Amino acid sequence: MNAWNTIYDQFNPIAFSLGSIEVHWYGLAYACAIVIAFYMALRMIQKDPKRFPIERKEFESYFLWAELGIVLGARIGYILIYEPNSGYYLTHFWQIFNPFDSHGNFVGIRGMSYHGGLVGFLIASYLYSRKDLKKLLIYLDLIAISLPLGYVFGRIGNFLNQELVGRIVPKDSHLGQIIGIMVDNQLRYPSQLIEAFLEGVIVFLMVMWAKKHTKTHGLLIVVYGLGYSLMRFIAEFYREPDSQMGVYFLNLSMGQILSLLMVIVSLGILLYATKNSKKIKENQ
Repeated sequence: MNAWNTIYDQFNPIAFSLGSIEVHWYGLAYACAIVIAFYMALRMIQKDPKRFPIERKEFESYFLWAELGIVLGARIGYILIYEPNSGYYLTHFWQIFNPFDSHGNFVGIRGMSYHGGLVGFLIASYLYSRKDLKKLLIYLDLIAISLPLGYVFGRIGNFLNQELVGRIVPKDSHLGQIIGIMVDNQLRYPSQLIEAFLEGVIVFLMVMWAKKHTKTHGLLIVVYGLGYSLMRFIAEFYREPDSQMGVYFLNLSMGQILSLLMVIVSLGILLYATKNSKKIKENQ
């Protein structure tokens, strides 16, 4: 047993308190994720204006729409897919975004679905671009290249918040014994950090490679979608399935099933991009 294995025993997920409000490292990590994604996108606009012909004010307006879509989609997606008491929230809709408990104590909003956030993001992007659809693929590509590094901080936030824990490490796994984290007296894989690396760093490198070798609008978001789906599918083998859901056919988790659906959506975007990319280029 090493110091890393017992890091949760030495770490407080609460960063500081403001009166009765406890500020978690999780929240700070997510704030960092948003800031990094925002400035990464601005850098791409400045560095490659031919691929991303977007003014800063225009992007700032779009970014607000995208963030709103992500938050709404992530929360509603969690309620519909993962929440055992979804019926209660659907009949008390205001409680979905209520950060206070029944005693008036601030507890924050817990329970976000990445795939729900993706749906919300796509809907928000379409609604924002509906009057000028030739820019839809440009917006999607911009987010595809700016999101992964921000995503790294999101998963680090999950790790600091001691949630979305990994599966139990087999006793014959030498590497697992080294990198595992003790959770409820069980040594588990640090699945959040594995996801941060695979779904964040590796996917970012995939999209950057695609940016260098492709010139068609819409392909970056396709590479992101396919790359994330693959990395998430792999990472799920190290992540404990949600206790209220378990596994389904072929022992697939809900995250893996949703990742397969994400592949279908990505291929749909590929067909749209292939059909409309020439028109987009001619209109620039």
